[in-house]
Parts: sequence; C-alpha cells; structure tokens
Amino acid sequence: MADTLLDIRNLTIEATAYPPGEAPQEISIVNGVSFTLERGKVLGLIGESGAGKSTIGLSPAGYGRGGIRLSGEVWVNGRDILQGSPKALRQLRGKEVCYVAQSAAAAFNPAHTLMEQVIETTLLHGLATRKEAEARAVALFQQLGLPDPENFGSRYPHQVSGGQLQRAMTAMALCPEPDLIIFDEPTTALDVTTQIDVLAAIKHAIKTTGVGALYITHDLAVVAQVADDILVLRQGDKVEMGSAAQIIESPQEPYTQALVSVRSIDHTPKAPTDTPILSVENVSAAYSNSGNNVLDDISMELSAGQTLAIVGESGSGKSTLARVITGLLPPHQGQVNFQSKPLPSALGNRDKETLRELQMIYQMADVAMNPRHTVETIIGRPLTFYFGLKGKARRARVIELLDEIELGEGFIDRYPAELSGGQKQRVCIARALAAKPKLIICDEVTSALDPLVADGILKLLLRLQAQENVAYLFITHDLATVKAIADSIAVMHQGNVVRYGHRDTVLAPPFDDYTQKLLASVPQMKLGWLEEALTTHTE
Repeated sequence: MADTLLDIRNLTIEATAYPPGEAPQEISIVNGVSFTLERGKVLGLIGESGAGKSTIGLSPAGYGRGGIRLSGEVWVNGRDILQGSPKALRQLRGKEVCYVAQSAAAAFNPAHTLMEQVIETTLLHGLATRKEAEARAVALFQQLGLPDPENFGSRYPHQVSGGQLQRAMTAMALCPEPDLIIFDEPTTALDVTTQIDVLAAIKHAIKTTGVGALYITHDLAVVAQVADDILVLRQGDKVEMGSAAQIIESPQEPYTQALVSVRSIDHTPKAPTDTPILSVENVSAAYSNSGNNVLDDISMELSAGQTLAIVGESGSGKSTLARVITGLLPPHQGQVNFQSKPLPSALGNRDKETLRELQMIYQMADVAMNPRHTVETIIGRPLTFYFGLKGKARRARVIELLDEIELGEGFIDRYPAELSGGQKQRVCIARALAAKPKLIICDEVTSALDPLVADGILKLLLRLQAQENVAYLFITHDLATVKAIADSIAVMHQGNVVRYGHRDTVLAPPFDDYTQKLLASVPQMKLGWLEEALTTHTE
C-alpha cells in the first residue's frame, strides 16, 4: 500500500549461544512477528527486558547485534531490505532510517562539537550543503526547545545536561529528514521532570515533520502519550497489538493487563519511633573548597524498620547525601548519628561493626558485581568478612539467602552474565542482607528495571523489611515508587530539603511549587496525560 512505510512479515531472529563447557545452543530471540507502520504514524513497542523490543526495532535498519540472524521480510519504502546488498543497507541507514539511542551520553563523541555530530550523516549522504545542514540543525534545536539554538551546536557533549543531550540526538536523527526514526528508550534514564520535556519535544517533532517512528520502551504510560498504536511483546512473541486507546483502556491479554495495572502495592506507612536509627543534623557538604555547597543545612531522621524516601531530580543532592552517610564525603558542617551515636565522618575511621550494620544497594547491578565471580562468591564474601563463615557453612547460608530473595539454590553457581536485570538486583539485595545490617541505603535500585520486575523488587524489599526490621534510605526520582514503599519522605531540590515528613502529609496538598512539579511529572496510564502535565510543568 502507498501509505505503508514499514511492513514486517514473519520476522524471526535467532542466535547461537556458547555456554561454558557445553555444546553450542541455538536460541530464538524473536518468533515470527508481523506488523505494519503507516507514514507519519508512531508504533510503540512495549515489553520487559528480553522481550525482543530493541532487536525488532533495529531490524528496519537491517542491523543485528552480536551475530544474530534475521529471517523473514522487512519492507521499507516498498523493498525488502534483508535482500539488499551491504551497500544498499549503508545507503538506507542515516538517510531513510535513523536511530535515537537510550543513552545519549554514551552515543556522542566527547571530542567533537554537537553541531559536527548532528550534521555528520546529512553531509555523508550528500543530502544538503554544510550551510544548509547547519541551518536545518539550528531550526531543529529551536523546535526541540534547546537553549540558545544559534550557538547550542558549538558546545561539546559534556557541556549540556542529559535532557538536552537526548534532544540533541533527536535533532541528529531528524536532520537528514528520514522517513523512519527508531526511538530506543529515549527517556528511560532521565528524571521525571526532564523526561516530560524530552517527551514533549519528541512528540512535537514527530507531529511537525510527519516522520514515522518506532518508539521502544518498557513504560506503557510513557508510550501511550506518543504512539498511535502499541505492540506488546513478551519473550520474542507478539502478545497483543491495537490502538493506544484500546491497549490502555481495554487490554485483552493477561500480560497486557498486568502491565496496565502494575504498581498495585498497597503499603500503609508507619509512624516514626521516638529514637531514630539514623539522624542527619544540619549537614552541609561540597566537593571542593569553592564554597558552593552541594548539600546545604540538611536535617532528617529515619526510624528502625522504616523507609525514608529521598526524592528529587538529578543534581538535587540525593546521592551526595548517601556519600556523606557512607563516609565517602565528609561534611564540612553538621553531624550524622547512627544508633544514637555520632558516625565517624570518614569511612576509614569506622569500625567493622559499623560497616556491617550500614550497607548499600547500588543503582546499576551490572557494574556492582564482579563478572568473574559466581553468585555464591558474591553473596558469600560478606559472610566470610563479617562472620568468618567458610566452606559448607557459608554455602548453606548463601542458599538460605537465595531462598529469601526468591531465586533458590539453582542460581548459586551462575555468573552475573547468566542473570536477568531483576535477578542481578536480587543478588545485590542478598549481598547486603548477608551482613545482617540495621540500615540499607537503596540508591535508585529500581530505576533501570522494567515495571513488572521493579514491582517484584519493591514487594521483596517490603517483605524482607518486615522480617528483618531493617531500615531503608530509599533514593529515587520516581514518585510511583515512593507511594509504594515509603513511610516518610524528604523532597530535595538544589541541595536543600524543600518538603519533609510522613508520607501522607508530604503527598497531600497544599504543595510547594517544586513538589507540585514533581508530582505532575509522574507519567499516568491515560491518554492525554502529557498535555495536561505540561500545563502544570510550565506554570
């Protein structure tokens, strides 16, 4: 059909796995998926990690990661690109089909200006002169709401924020005026307040240019704001496809219904006790002697067996506060007390018992574990270090911890590369629990996970808290997570606490301007939410 831009027919994607010490195994990544996309329309690809979203999304560029094999038919602009030559594919990429990556910070070359990179593909394909390409880029910078569009391109990647860099990558994809853009999780790594700006800019750019788009994400609430239709995927299979309205309002399949109803945790917050396990008193901190505080006169308390959520966007001081509490950044003013005693400000001055009682779970489980160590070694190290357990006794305790985190003994000899994202995070939780701590600092532990997986992690943390009476300092920018797990909340902005107290009090009006902006920026599972939220966001 003349209006059909992309027609994927019975797409099957396979690869060969090479397990250590075993014969090669053929694995299927995508199982005979078919769909079409009309010109000027947006199709959302939704599903959990391993569903095949990115693998399918990259197929219109004829690209397969890591030696995977594509079969079936992928028709772009009326021709099956899988039957084309390598030269034809090179002509296709960057001219007819462009790509926007999840992490713009990793995708840009730090040694070149933004302008040089935004116009590079346009010049490479001879689609415009340098002057015309630069004028086109400046117009896109303005259209995408970037500051000082005339001079923005002269900056280097490190000189702009994450949200600005993500919009610059969108400008890079739009500059050659392609027919199709593949957006691969373009807002997943952003704070909710930054995400709403980038999402609005992407939606406006799609509408004004008339480009067709595949929008890959695991967040159904986000994709519903930009997509005309949504394709739900699971484990390489097509689960359900329909209009955005139909998928959101009347999903037919159980898996889609689970995606729509995720974050169903009903947590009743507890009142604080008289004696806090952690108290932060008038703490100020900075990373240099410039006098510019990253934290400015911060005070808050956390009771045993409870959760204090620290909420705010990037740069608000959340992780810096965690560094102060863990002794990685001594404050230049104020005091941190732990179990009613002053906590030595420097990590090296803390005794072994204090180190055991205060543990941390990191945001990126991928880089928090040694890839050469098995799960038994990773969880077992604190058992040996703090309690002297070795051999059979240590292995037995590791198995107990694996049962606690709902993985089981079958995972004990696996390596991190053999685990999913949610399984890796559960192992990190078990490692922290192995020390039998009184307090665990959870630094954005669910932000990189799919909603269903994240929901399971939050339920696990709440169950373990009830069993072990451990306290959580939960750092996040996700208000949906806060509502599901917190007993009390501290909202931080530019190094200051702007709102603090019991969860129900903090989340009840009247709100200060910043808290109102945060709450309004949390994606909701309804059509038209983005337009409503932008009104509050810009006031």
